[in-house]
Amino acid sequence: MLGSTVIEINGVFLGAAILVSESGTRRFYAAHDSVRALHNELLPDLGALKQRVRLHVCKPARQTR
Repeated sequence: MLGSTVIEINGVFLGAAILVSESGTRRFYAAHDSVRALHNELLPDLGALKQRVRLHVCKPARQTR
């Protein structure tokens, strides 16, 4: 492991972005149930990982008929 960055939204710790290669590839370590589906997902850089987590957490609620 080369390094890691805390990922949080609105003060809630969701997990860590772990640097896995010199090219910037990050692996997400999910520490919160709301992002458990993203655990171990690989993304090309920190910005992409943060955006992926943010979109997952802030996705609009499904509308019911």
